[in-house]
Amino acid sequence: MGRSVLVTGGARGIGLAVARELAAAGDAVTVTHRGGDPPGDLTAVPCDVTREDDVRAAFLRVARSQGPVEVLVANAGVTRHGPLALSGDDSAGVVADTNLGGVIRVARYAVRGMMRMRRGRIVLMSSAAAWRGMAGQAVYAATKAGLVGFGRSLAREVAPLGVTVNIVAPGFIDVGMTAAMPPAQRDEALAAVPLGRYGTAEEVAKVVRFLAGEDASYLTGAVIPVDGGFGMGH
Repeated sequence: MGRSVLVTGGARGIGLAVARELAAAGDAVTVTHRGGDPPGDLTAVPCDVTREDDVRAAFLRVARSQGPVEVLVANAGVTRHGPLALSGDDSAGVVADTNLGGVIRVARYAVRGMMRMRRGRIVLMSSAAAWRGMAGQAVYAATKAGLVGFGRSLAREVAPLGVTVNIVAPGFIDVGMTAAMPPAQRDEALAAVPLGRYGTAEEVAKVVRFLAGEDASYLTGAVIPVDGGFGMGH
């Protein structure tokens, strides 16, 4: 058995691709899911990252079944599309508490174990929207930008203990929010990508696998764009 890995939001999309990539590398991987059917080929635990009790229970279950978490991929996130002027506190609060608060919760539990082991890898899933901005996604972009400050601050805290923290920032990946965009908006987005195509979840997963591996042992506090050049110059 390889390392003990937890991927939040790993039931579909980028999270699922990451979980399968790490499992294929020989790691013991558990994914969290909130509702819906979990993947049949991976160990899955129900967890709402906005709930402290859920996060605590997920880490306990992982520790009992495959050992303390050595690699955390904080991928769980949500979005609510619409102009800020028409949004309410409830909608904004869900996005903020999931995308930023949820990451802080799972990272806190992961770091405690990693500090005792004096080793570990944490990968946070941000977005190119953090620096490019996106109309109708002001709160989402704010949370993804917040992950950069959080991740780099945490990287400084835990570096002396042999733990690395890095941030991946996907651009237009052909899953989730990108797949749900209206055709005209998809065409406009594609025109802004120098490589001229959408990325795949598997391409993001391979970058995460590198960051989680031994070859990235001297890399921490980095923001890695996986966006086909969309965010160049920002």
